[in-house]
Amino acid sequence: MRAMLNDVRPSLQADGGDVEFVSVTDDGIVKVRLKGACGSCPMAQMTLKMGIEKYLKEKIPGVVEVVAV
Repeated sequence: MRAMLNDVRPSLQADGGDVEFVSVTDDGIVKVRLKGACGSCPMAQMTLKMGIEKYLKEKIPGVVEVVAV
């Protein structure tokens, strides 16, 4: 999971943000923390769902949803 998040981190870091893995539940909910500019960006929810969640669902079977905590 962390390795997959490392794949998306460079694009977030280029805009002054970052993502941190928090946990994954048994039912496939991945919890992450958006940091830096991503924590206060009005587009953060779109980045989370259309970027991070979409990528993780494609790469890791069993991922149902990605949520920010």
